[in-house]
Amino acid sequence: MGTENQGPVWEVFIQTKPGQPYKHAGSVHAYDKELAIENARDVYTRRNEGTSLWVVPSDQIVAVSASETSSFFEPADDKIYRHPTFYNLPDGVKQM
Repeated sequence: MGTENQGPVWEVFIQTKPGQPYKHAGSVHAYDKELAIENARDVYTRRNEGTSLWVVPSDQIVAVSASETSSFFEPADDKIYRHPTFYNLPDGVKQM
């Protein structure tokens, strides 16, 4: 059985707790978004691993290639004010 009859690939992102960032969990095959969500739920959240799911068609994801990395990320190093080291967090803040 080849992959040509399984449908397009969808990337799955899971949020483990409310307020936490989404993390890539893996991929599923599906012909539409409803089936992609169902497949993602069945495969990646069977044991209550997450509180929320995102599914994204793989062909819609845009990435920076390794050859572009230095020119894309290095300019931020000279802007130290963008790093959160200058801020004091209140004691009640658990996750930022």
